[in-house]
Amino acid sequence: MIGAVVFVIAFLIFLGMTLSLGVFPPGDMLYRLLNVPETSYPVLGYPATLLVEAVFNGVVYGFIVWLVFSLAMMVRRKQKGKRKGERVESKRDMETKETGHEIKVTSSQDEES
Repeated sequence: MIGAVVFVIAFLIFLGMTLSLGVFPPGDMLYRLLNVPETSYPVLGYPATLLVEAVFNGVVYGFIVWLVFSLAMMVRRKQKGKRKGERVESKRDMETKETGHEIKVTSSQDEES
């Protein structure tokens, strides 16, 4: 769920950057690849062509940021899991070395027999 929030934040940042800077790749290249004629018809106060390019940029860069975030979280979880496993094994190994044998848990029924 946090990945969706990361995508939306990145989308809005790059949408705003494109609207303020004007021309920002790859939105302009994608728009030209579609062979759509440019228009200066205003939509929400911005030319329609610029608004479409801004949406393209928001989607492309939002996806890239989301993908990097997801991969980083996956690597972090794997490393965290490995560290937890190493701690448990290390603690058990230390107990075995100190006592010279493994500690066995017995129930009270075993002691009575």
